Amino acid sequence: MNLAEQVKEKITALESALLSSHPTMPTLLREIHKILKDDPEVVTLLSEPDIAIIVSGLKRQTNTEITTSLLKTKTKSLKNVSVDDMF
Repeated sequence: MNLAEQVKEKITALESALLSSHPTMPTLLREIHKILKDDPEVVTLLSEPDIAIIVSGLKRQTNTEITTSLLKTKTKSLKNVSVDDMF
Protein backbone atom coordinates (compact mmCIF):
# COMPACT_ATOMS: atom_id res chain seq x y z
CA MET A 1 0.00 0.00 0.00
CA ASN A 2 1.51 3.36 -1.00
CA LEU A 3 1.45 6.50 1.13
CA ALA A 4 -1.44 8.10 -0.73
CA GLU A 5 -3.59 5.03 -0.10
CA GLN A 6 -2.55 5.01 3.57
CA VAL A 7 -3.57 8.66 3.96
CA LYS A 8 -6.92 8.06 2.23
CA GLU A 9 -7.57 5.09 4.53
CA LYS A 10 -6.74 7.15 7.62
CA ILE A 11 -8.89 10.07 6.42
CA THR A 12 -11.83 7.70 6.00
CA ALA A 13 -11.24 6.40 9.52
CA LEU A 14 -10.92 9.98 10.79
CA GLU A 15 -14.26 10.87 9.21
CA SER A 16 -15.90 7.96 11.01
CA ALA A 17 -14.20 8.92 14.27
CA LEU A 18 -15.43 12.50 13.89
CA LEU A 19 -19.00 11.39 13.34
CA SER A 20 -18.98 9.11 16.36
CA SER A 21 -16.63 11.20 18.57
CA HIS A 22 -14.41 8.14 18.80
CA PRO A 23 -11.32 8.37 21.06
CA THR A 24 -8.98 7.27 18.23
CA MET A 25 -9.31 10.65 16.53
CA PRO A 26 -6.09 12.14 18.03
CA THR A 27 -4.13 9.06 17.01
CA LEU A 28 -5.46 9.23 13.46
CA LEU A 29 -4.59 12.92 13.23
CA ARG A 30 -1.06 12.17 14.46
CA GLU A 31 -0.63 9.34 11.92
CA ILE A 32 -1.91 11.51 9.06
CA HIS A 33 0.44 14.29 10.14
CA LYS A 34 3.42 11.92 10.22
CA ILE A 35 2.70 10.56 6.74
CA LEU A 36 2.25 14.05 5.29
CA LYS A 37 5.37 15.32 7.05
CA ASP A 38 7.47 12.39 5.82
CA ASP A 39 6.27 12.79 2.22
CA PRO A 40 4.84 16.27 1.54
CA GLU A 41 4.05 15.34 -2.08
CA VAL A 42 1.12 13.26 -0.81
CA VAL A 43 -0.62 16.53 0.10
CA THR A 44 -1.04 17.33 -3.59
CA LEU A 45 -3.03 14.11 -4.02
CA LEU A 46 -5.65 15.07 -1.42
CA SER A 47 -9.05 16.23 -2.61
CA GLU A 48 -10.91 19.19 -1.12
CA PRO A 49 -13.26 16.89 0.86
CA ASP A 50 -10.23 15.03 2.29
CA ILE A 51 -8.65 18.30 3.39
CA ALA A 52 -11.96 19.41 4.90
CA ILE A 53 -12.12 16.22 6.99
CA ILE A 54 -8.59 16.79 8.30
CA VAL A 55 -9.36 20.42 9.13
CA SER A 56 -12.58 19.37 10.91
CA GLY A 57 -10.62 16.87 12.96
CA LEU A 58 -8.01 19.46 13.88
CA LYS A 59 -10.70 21.98 14.81
CA ARG A 60 -12.42 19.49 17.08
CA GLN A 61 -9.18 18.20 18.62
CA THR A 62 -7.78 21.66 19.36
CA ASN A 63 -11.18 23.12 20.19
CA THR A 64 -10.56 26.11 17.94
CA GLU A 65 -12.45 27.83 15.18
CA ILE A 66 -10.68 29.00 12.06
CA THR A 67 -11.95 32.36 10.91
CA THR A 68 -12.68 32.78 7.25
CA SER A 69 -13.70 36.41 7.01
CA LEU A 70 -11.38 39.35 6.77
CA LEU A 71 -11.66 42.31 9.03
CA LYS A 72 -12.30 45.56 7.21
CA THR A 73 -10.46 48.53 8.55
CA LYS A 74 -12.04 51.91 8.49
CA THR A 75 -9.87 54.19 6.42
CA LYS A 76 -10.61 57.42 4.72
CA SER A 77 -10.15 57.61 1.01
CA LEU A 78 -7.36 59.88 -0.10
CA LYS A 79 -9.74 62.44 -1.54
CA ASN A 80 -11.28 62.87 1.94
CA VAL A 81 -7.95 63.32 3.77
CA SER A 82 -7.12 66.81 4.90
CA VAL A 83 -4.06 68.38 6.44
CA ASP A 84 -5.72 68.06 9.87
CA ASP A 85 -5.70 64.24 9.52
CA MET A 86 -1.93 64.18 9.19
CA PHE A 87 -1.18 65.83 12.54
